[in-house]
Amino acid sequence: MDKNTVVGFSLIFVLMLGWFYFTLPSEEQLAEQQRQRLLRDSLAQVEQTLSPELQDRATNSVRNQNSTMFDAQNEMSIESGAAEVSTYGMFGSLQDTTERFITVDTPLYSAVFTNRGGGPSSFTLKEYVNWAGVPIQMIRDTTYSAYNLGFLSTENYNIETQQILFEQELALSTLSIGEGESKSVSYRLPLKNGGALRYTYTFFSDQYEIDLRIEYIGIQDYILGRTVDFGWTSPLNFTERDRVQEALATSAYLYAGGELEQLKVNDPDENNGFEELNVSGSVEWVATKTKFFAQLIQPLIPTEGALLSGQINGKVDVATTQHAYGAMVNTDIPSNGIQDYKLYIGPMKYADMKSYNEHAFDMVEVGYGWLRWFSDPFVRFIVIPFFNIMGGFISNYGVLVIIFAASVKLILSPLTFKSYKSMAAMRELQPLMKEIQEKYKNDPQKQQKATMDLYRKNKVNPLGGCLPMLLQFPILITLWRFFQNSILLRQESFLWASDLSAPDFIINLPFGIPFLGDQIAGFVILMAISMGLQSKLTGGASGGGAASGAMAQQMKIMQYLLPFMMLFIFNNFASGLSLYYLIFNVLSILQQLYINKNTHKASLAKT
Repeated sequence: MDKNTVVGFSLIFVLMLGWFYFTLPSEEQLAEQQRQRLLRDSLAQVEQTLSPELQDRATNSVRNQNSTMFDAQNEMSIESGAAEVSTYGMFGSLQDTTERFITVDTPLYSAVFTNRGGGPSSFTLKEYVNWAGVPIQMIRDTTYSAYNLGFLSTENYNIETQQILFEQELALSTLSIGEGESKSVSYRLPLKNGGALRYTYTFFSDQYEIDLRIEYIGIQDYILGRTVDFGWTSPLNFTERDRVQEALATSAYLYAGGELEQLKVNDPDENNGFEELNVSGSVEWVATKTKFFAQLIQPLIPTEGALLSGQINGKVDVATTQHAYGAMVNTDIPSNGIQDYKLYIGPMKYADMKSYNEHAFDMVEVGYGWLRWFSDPFVRFIVIPFFNIMGGFISNYGVLVIIFAASVKLILSPLTFKSYKSMAAMRELQPLMKEIQEKYKNDPQKQQKATMDLYRKNKVNPLGGCLPMLLQFPILITLWRFFQNSILLRQESFLWASDLSAPDFIINLPFGIPFLGDQIAGFVILMAISMGLQSKLTGGASGGGAASGAMAQQMKIMQYLLPFMMLFIFNNFASGLSLYYLIFNVLSILQQLYINKNTHKASLAKT
């Protein structure tokens, strides 16, 4: 069985599994039991990881926080004005009475900070726009600070600083940060005992990282257990035209113990679409992300644990479904009363994220888990440097994809040359193999021995066409994942494709086709055609090797079915990915034509 047949049947098997999965009948009773079990497990986990006096606050805080995020998505806003003093006791008694804003302007972003919660309520990136061409504003809920500090006071108040009006220490409405500069903004919440809670944000002109220092000035003893939760609560705005594909990439993460943990809500029927991941102990950072943008919180002090939460109000594959993710870290207040954090709000670009944290880029899917041992170094040390270096000479990323595909093809040519040469030799031996089959059709043992003697005499390995191709799979699979998820190709145009990170639809259908949609992409059509030509050249129509009769007919069907299947599979993927495979296939066709010609000449010379 040749390569195309193996790949074709494998894809059919995968599609069948997907069909069975999506057409299984729902089991309502089982789903209800699972919802109840998840709820009990979540509460039990809270009880095991927190001290008794903090258990109730943690459980209520997470659910209240998630409810706040979800309400924000449905355009529910809080009333303006100061919170009731009775809501926060001594922590609300001296709060400001006026809501104030300051715009922090750097070469990379323009952020609006509010004294309601003492943090950013808007964060607009200057170098990136959404699919409609509007500069990206990352924070969806702009009614208060996206950051929240939560704790239980000794007066038994559940304090959530997002609702408290701090004093803005810098009496400015705009803070501009020029090249090479760094400046700070501070917020202060005074208490009647003379103490205060103070935030100091430090901004830099050339990076998306923000440093935050939280000072507990004479108030540690008024915080129960001296334990606080600090986190991000606002959902991130979607930025891409295809909301479904972006939703599939939206989730929350934490990095602890050298492992990346992900929270992804997929079923709106389980626990009302709400899930959480609670981890105790040391945590390096937490984050929430969309497809190409993220926010991260890295505490520079020891942690007691972290909590990720998420909620959706519909099916993940429905464009109107709203997604809300939050992330927080739980820490003790140090003896000096100072907590330092490194914050990140911006694109998931390798250089920026690497400078923030060595493992932050792990959130970008560059390969399946079992292949990351290969995918990570291949992407970080070969693919990204190639585009960064060549991008300094060639500005068009479509051309860079073509050059990269040609480079990969050149590097893999020894393997593919051996594979194609073996398949071409097998085709040349078909007449002799059919003679052997006819001669020994009643004696399988002699038929097999004669066939092996034929292989040996002509120095042909029947597996020579398969093994070299298998060695290429790690590269092909890695690029499959990376080109779909990397910001590298985002909004880079080439020919008719306006965005190489999105599909390049050129045909609009008057109806929708399952798995395909109501549009067809241009590079996908060309890729499918090139795959069909390549399949024909490798001998699929004639049934390579010893195939005959029914087997040959099946292989002929697969020759035409496989490119058609690729049309369905690739149609909604990034056009840069389809362009890469198109160029790779075209070069493979040229290589195959050359090998076929020379193999046939060699065969004629022998005869």
